[in-house]
Amino acid sequence: MAGAAATAEEDDGSDLSAEWAAAAEETDSGGAPAAANGERILNQDEIDSLLGFASGEEDAARTGMRAIINSALVSYERLPMLEVVFDRVVRLMTTSLRNFTSDNVEVSLDSISSIRFGDYLNSIPLPAIIAVFRAQQLDNFGLMTVDSSLIYSVVDVLLGGRRGAAAMRVEGRPYTTIERMLVTRMIEVMLTDTGQAFAPLTPVDFVLDRIETNPRFAAIARPPNAAILIKLRIDMEDRGGRVEMLLPHATLEPIRKLLLQQFMGEKFGRDNIWEGHLATELWRTKVEVRAVLDEMNAPLSKVLNLKVGETLMLDAAPDEAVVLKCGDVALTRGKVGRINQSVAVRVEQPLESVARAAMLKGREP
Repeated sequence: MAGAAATAEEDDGSDLSAEWAAAAEETDSGGAPAAANGERILNQDEIDSLLGFASGEEDAARTGMRAIINSALVSYERLPMLEVVFDRVVRLMTTSLRNFTSDNVEVSLDSISSIRFGDYLNSIPLPAIIAVFRAQQLDNFGLMTVDSSLIYSVVDVLLGGRRGAAAMRVEGRPYTTIERMLVTRMIEVMLTDTGQAFAPLTPVDFVLDRIETNPRFAAIARPPNAAILIKLRIDMEDRGGRVEMLLPHATLEPIRKLLLQQFMGEKFGRDNIWEGHLATELWRTKVEVRAVLDEMNAPLSKVLNLKVGETLMLDAAPDEAVVLKCGDVALTRGKVGRINQSVAVRVEQPLESVARAAMLKGREP
C-alpha cells in the first residue's frame, strides 16, 4: 500500500510539471508559441513587421524585406527647372498639335519620375513606336514612346476620320508606312517644341535619329543606368493616348546645375553683396612697399663685424631701375628721383607683367 501511494504521488507531480511546461510554452515571449526544440515561433504580427506590411502603405517600403527589395529602385532627384521646362513643353505642344491636327488638342503632364533604363524597356506596352532622338549640344540620346491608342487616333484625325467614332485597332499587325510617316511628323513637331522649351535655359536641338518598333533596338544606355521618365497625356476630344519621353541622366549631366535652379538665372555658391563688400575692403587695405636698388649675399661673420662708417659696394649703377616689392613679391620697376624734399620712384613697367614674370621665374627649377 505504501508503494502504491508513492507511485500515485509521483504521477501527480509529473502531471503538474507537464502542465507548467505547457503553460510556459503558451506564454513564452508575450504569448508567442514555441517549437518543440525550444525555438520561438513568430506570430502573424511579427511576420508582417518583418516583411514590411505592418505599417501604412506609404511607410511600407522603409521597413523589413520590402526595404531590401525596393533598395534597387531609383530615387527621383528633384530638378525644379526641369519641371518648369516641361510645363513650358505642355503649353507649346498644345498649340503646335492643334495646328498640326486642326483639332482641339489638350496636352497634360502626368508625372516626372526616375527609373532604370532596363526596367523602362521591359515596361513598354507593345505595339508602340519608339523614337530615338539626339540632343546635339548635350551629345547624347533620348527616347520618345508613342502608344498604340495615340498612333491610331492621330492617323484617324489626319486622314479625316469622323468625330465621335473610336479609332479602329487591328492587333497583331505591324504599322504601315503611312502610319509611321504620320507619327514621325508628329514626333518631329514635339521634339521642336521640346527644344524651344529648353531654349531659355540652354540651347538644345533635339533631332530625330530613327524610328523603332522593337525595344531591343532602341537601347541608348546600359540597363542599370538611371533615367528620368516624363509622361504626357494627349487628348483630342474623345480620343487620344500617351507619350513618354525618357532622358538618361548622362544626357542631362552637362546642364544638371542649370536644372537644379529654383528660378531662371539663380547663382549657386555666390553672394553678390558679400563680393562687393570684400572688393571695397580690399581697395582700402594698406600694404608696405619697399624700393630695392640691389641685394647682395654676405657671410654672417662679415655682417657681425660691420662698423660705423664702412661702405658696402653694390652691383648697381646710380641710374639703374629699382624693384618695388611687397614682401617677397616683386611688383614692378621704376626710376629713383626727387620731388621737392621727398625721394620718389617713377613706375616704368606694368604691374601685371612684372608679377607674372616673377611668378614664372619662381617656378623654374
